[in-house]
Amino acid sequence: MSQTPAPQRVQTDSPWEESIGFARAVAAGDRVLVAGTMPLVRGVLHGEGDPYEQTLVAFGNALEALKRFGLGAESVVRTRMYLTHARDVDAVGRAHKELFEDVRPAATLVVVSGFVDSRVLVEVEVEAFRGEPA
Repeated sequence: MSQTPAPQRVQTDSPWEESIGFARAVAAGDRVLVAGTMPLVRGVLHGEGDPYEQTLVAFGNALEALKRFGLGAESVVRTRMYLTHARDVDAVGRAHKELFEDVRPAATLVVVSGFVDSRVLVEVEVEAFRGEPA
């Protein structure tokens, strides 16, 4: 009987990973799940007031976590985008399309009341598949 390998985890410099107790990304079997990711780079918010730029940076951070497993945007099968304002749907959607138009993952976009840092307009999640295509 073969044993299932233990999940692999990626940590980053996010202060919340340590204080809340989570990993930026977890690979389990053929799936890699990237936790909610904000537009922070080394603790500095990028794109303040600009939902388009924040989306690009947040997805860039999520894709950087996937790279640690040897994966890129082409492996993404699901995205989730959380926004604080419905008015930002077009800007966030434009950034998503630029990054994933050729991939066409399943996507969810939800308006929420806010984030831990009130300057953040967008938080994203991604799921990737690292197995053999059907």
